[in-house]
Amino acid sequence: MHTTKRQVLGGVLAGLSGAAGVGAVKAQIPSRTLTAADIVTRHIAARGGERALRALTSLRFDGGNYREPGVEGDGRAVMMLKRPYYKVVGHPLRNPDFLEGYDGAAWEWFGDPGITLRTVGAASGAIRHFADVEGPFLDYANKGSSVELVGEATIEGRRAHQLRLTMMDGYATDFFIDSRSFQIVASRHTAPIHAFGEAVTSENRFEDLRSVAGVLFPFRGREVELGTGRELNAMQWGRIEANEELPDAWFSPPIRELTPLQRFIEQLFVQRADAAAMLWTYHWFRRAHPEIDTNDAAQIAGYQALKMGDVAPATALLLRNASDQPASADAAFALGRAYAMGARAQEARAEFERALRLQPGHPRATRALAALPPSS
Repeated sequence: MHTTKRQVLGGVLAGLSGAAGVGAVKAQIPSRTLTAADIVTRHIAARGGERALRALTSLRFDGGNYREPGVEGDGRAVMMLKRPYYKVVGHPLRNPDFLEGYDGAAWEWFGDPGITLRTVGAASGAIRHFADVEGPFLDYANKGSSVELVGEATIEGRRAHQLRLTMMDGYATDFFIDSRSFQIVASRHTAPIHAFGEAVTSENRFEDLRSVAGVLFPFRGREVELGTGRELNAMQWGRIEANEELPDAWFSPPIRELTPLQRFIEQLFVQRADAAAMLWTYHWFRRAHPEIDTNDAAQIAGYQALKMGDVAPATALLLRNASDQPASADAAFALGRAYAMGARAQEARAEFERALRLQPGHPRATRALAALPPSS
């Protein structure tokens, strides 16, 4: 999975409410005149002032057009925030295929196969961080965050104060606040470019400031590669609406009647830290429903468990599934991916090669095999 619209939406919102994890790049020049508290105070005033920020009850970023090399969005991206901590990416009435949000716990909704997954770890952090409509700096100490002045830097020829905001869970972001306007002009983060890839450091830059309900918001964000300045992706919002009456239900997963197979996937996922429990559920479901093909379901649950970092239980599930589906190239690939995640390169190679024997030219197995280190 390459850098997704979800990551870009979060990056664009960094101009007012955060970004992904901070990289290891240090400031260029020490800042000796202003303290971190001084800079935060001036930034809040520059955005519109404490009173205007506190008056915000909800935000809807709409008409977003996402762009990356080879990809052009349809201009319908949306993200919504609401007090006290609600957040949703997508619109439940307009984006039925995929939604993710935070209603006190992080969740992801997949229209196909029609399941809700309550996430933890990095996936949870990606959606729960920066769900405050007023941004991360107002009342940051009461939110459990701390702010450190790292120094100064230059962003596209503009001198900026470099502030590091660290949240209560240890998640840190560097913000670059223009030394003259005191607006956030960039944030720096390190993140994988796909679900299981190596982390890379890039910078989100914020432009096109406009006033909404008396508060300045960046309507455009660009993620650039550090060093070269090459644009990786961009998001342009069509409009930002403040203080609408957004139903609480929009920030929770859709309510629906589950099929047995959908329930099976959710049950496997919720038990993802317990291999024995997952295998028990798998065995008894297949025994009770021999007429239902569980191959795709097991692969979905295993993949999502891998994303949560539960590598050993996911591998056990995918091994059982591959044993039960000996003619499935996708099942072999899924098991190989699990082995690769567990640093079991030799076993991963064997499964990717088996997938290619079952389905010559299998695209994911071909790419995964090429990405493995050379065999000794």
